Amino acid sequence: MTTEITAHTILPARREPIELETADGLTLVGELALPADREPAATLVTFHPLPTAAGMMDSHVLRKAAWRLPALAGLAVLRFNTRGTASARGRSEGEFGGGVAEQYDVAAAFEFAEGLNPFGRQLPNLWALGWSFGSELVLKYGCEPDVLGAILLSPPLHRAQDEHLKAWGASGKPVTVLVPEFDDYLRPAQARERFSLIPQAEIVAVEGAKHLWVGEKYVRIALDEIVRRVNPSAGPLPIEWDGPYEKYTAPIG
Repeated sequence: MTTEITAHTILPARREPIELETADGLTLVGELALPADREPAATLVTFHPLPTAAGMMDSHVLRKAAWRLPALAGLAVLRFNTRGTASARGRSEGEFGGGVAEQYDVAAAFEFAEGLNPFGRQLPNLWALGWSFGSELVLKYGCEPDVLGAILLSPPLHRAQDEHLKAWGASGKPVTVLVPEFDDYLRPAQARERFSLIPQAEIVAVEGAKHLWVGEKYVRIALDEIVRRVNPSAGPLPIEWDGPYEKYTAPIG
């Protein structure tokens, strides 16, 4: 039976609760979602919005990426709570570090994806996906050798400095920046100026969107743009699903 994919649709995947161990001794909780019936074509290592403003691994765009992209695009999606952050999955140890101590969280996520995990396997074709505060973590700490590129949603550029942008520019790795037309912090014209330090950066202005990407229309645009970079053969994403699925009804928090 064919059904429309909505905000509460959970498509089939292998979902495993995970824990990340940081170099400064903390345990962070998360989840790895893998395609149910095949090996992943690529991996999204995701970084959530500001935890002091309710950001977490269940922030809706990242949650919907994990619910849809393993089935629709053959992607692995790794989500986790940075230090001191809580969600339905649980609370990560430690306290919010203002984007400084979180460098250990970023490193732990990539180490897990690169093979330091109970599965004993390296996840393929790593891409860093950061939203808002998470985009700052990607810019500051995510330009690692095994990372193929970065996708940034609503980057405020409050914490990332010119030196971090220049490092990405020097790497030559692709950087896609999705900028809402009505963003609260950085709008398309400003983004083009600020990201000129990354010559290869692609600025995608999203008409009508706001910082939080509220509305299924904008979630679909974001997920389509992500898939277009990471596994282009899987796009554009369908808006209907013909097969078994779940519907999420419990509160998220």
